[in-house]
Amino acid sequence: MQKIKAAVCHEFGTPLVIEEIELADPRMGELEVEIDAVAICHSDITFQDGGWGGMLPAVYGHEAAGKVTKVGEGVQGFEVGDDVCVTLIRACGHCQSCHTGSPTTCETPRGESPLKTLDGKPVLQAMATGAFAEKVVVHHSQIVKIPASMPKDVAALISCGVITGVGAATIAAGVRPGQDVVVIGAGGVGLNAIQGAQIAGARRIVAVDLLDEKLEVAKEFGATDAVSAKDPKPWNAVKEILGRGADYVLVAVGSPKAYDQAVRYLGMNGKVVMVGMPHIDQTSSYSPMIMANQGQGMIGSKMGDMVIQRDIPWIVDMYQQGRLKLDELISKRYKFEEINDAIASTKTGAARRNVVLLK
Repeated sequence: MQKIKAAVCHEFGTPLVIEEIELADPRMGELEVEIDAVAICHSDITFQDGGWGGMLPAVYGHEAAGKVTKVGEGVQGFEVGDDVCVTLIRACGHCQSCHTGSPTTCETPRGESPLKTLDGKPVLQAMATGAFAEKVVVHHSQIVKIPASMPKDVAALISCGVITGVGAATIAAGVRPGQDVVVIGAGGVGLNAIQGAQIAGARRIVAVDLLDEKLEVAKEFGATDAVSAKDPKPWNAVKEILGRGADYVLVAVGSPKAYDQAVRYLGMNGKVVMVGMPHIDQTSSYSPMIMANQGQGMIGSKMGDMVIQRDIPWIVDMYQQGRLKLDELISKRYKFEEINDAIASTKTGAARRNVVLLK
């Protein structure tokens, strides 16, 4: 075991505490990665606030990039010094989901946390990552090599927000050229969903959000139109723009109200793509009769249904060609000791992505 600094959650709804904890060496199939940058995702905040439960103490953070510092037994294709993205997608490679090309929903339980307090008590490695820390030990399936020249703050975004949004449009929904897409929520994930819809060749991409400034940013990322969610019935404005209902509505916020309203934007045979995740005790309602009668449906999208070893290199290449905006996603960079400020800023809803730099 070695000592590292981590931002630890001891009580739901309270600020994280930066302190020393112990990190185990990599086991079979695992690697150690020194974290250069980690972004703040709303999923981390939901966990920290107790919205999804889980044991405490815990270390959150799952959208990171860094450099491999140790390689465990049985790991092939990685070496000490490799620059990598670190994700929460841990895939066993042999369960039904993995065998059918859906590693994001791997069915194999995750192993014991490599984290302990200095007095030997277990610390939850949240989302099998725990990247609000100087180092992580993760399964080899969770990392992907990136070019050494790629800035780590930008690369960190790919690990969750980018693949979740782009993948929701291109893979989970499978948007085809000429189709119409509505994206509810123009935050970090929503902006990437807009970029994904544009890459897929959507005819119209309508952003819906409560904040006017976020709607303006959405246009910079590829939205053809913007509608304020403050409108009593924004779906009517969207249908007027499109001339009919949407083919896909991507819900990129964890809001039950957004899910309640999402089906109202749909056209015949349209689909709601469920991306944002509300607290576990929150529910939404809709009319199954109307949806069935109109051939509509709902699609779950976890991490954009991405296969990271295949798709992150594609994302990186699109960025290097200038066809995917990543630098513009970063609202502000923070030092590690400012992580609670980064979280507070993210909670306001105004930030696209805040990034914490550890080096």
